[in-house]
Amino acid sequence: MPVFRGGYLLPLLEGFHIARDQRTNRRIRAREVRVVGPEGEQLGVLPIEAALERAQAAGMDLVEVNPMAKPPVCKIMDYGKFKYEEKKRASEAKKKQVVVHLKEIKLRPKTEEHDYEFKVRNVRRFLEEGNKAKVTIMFRGREITHKELGSAILDDVIKDLKDVAVVEQMPRMEGRQMFMIIAPNPKVAARAREIARQQAAAAEKAEGKPEGGKKNEAAPAAGGKPEDQAAAQAPVPAPAVGAPASQPGGAK
Repeated sequence: MPVFRGGYLLPLLEGFHIARDQRTNRRIRAREVRVVGPEGEQLGVLPIEAALERAQAAGMDLVEVNPMAKPPVCKIMDYGKFKYEEKKRASEAKKKQVVVHLKEIKLRPKTEEHDYEFKVRNVRRFLEEGNKAKVTIMFRGREITHKELGSAILDDVIKDLKDVAVVEQMPRMEGRQMFMIIAPNPKVAARAREIARQQAAAAEKAEGKPEGGKKNEAAPAAGGKPEDQAAAQAPVPAPAVGAPASQPGGAK
């Protein structure tokens, strides 16, 4: 709801978000609207036809930015350009987001030591990348009567990964499986986010390079590469046979 003070609409337009189904131009149903100009100037309350004429005269659209106000608030803007820039900002923000994956590893009460260590190393690497892991103990046959063996293995996992992980969901049974979910601790998660931001910045920088990656072919400056200096100091070829040789002072 807009707030009025001294006859002016307080700036609710700066940084506003337009919904996907926002009404524009002839889709606006109100008879009168409060109009804001392209530069944020207040144009007052106008009949909808007059507001549409203002927008058409400026070569822009009339966009309803606050339909709940009385009268609704509309802004004159280039709606197509606005939507393009909004989509571009959303795409840039998405690039910088850290996507967290959930990886499951499965163990048995009788898993061998070598296999256990191999899987725990993989979980450690996965957590250091900022992801989560679901550790599942699978019971077969009469193994289900020895749930304490599964609990002991999960306790070992927690102990071996205590420097990088925290338990997000404590161990619990689900059918013939016992599982828990572990996540990177705050320090590891922050490091993973920082690495993701650096990678996104590097990708943006790479995209900003000239197409083809060609450098500007300017004349070499003094102190350039040795091969460039050698080419600059190469002797001038002798004149062809029969051509008059120039003499000092321009005399022939």
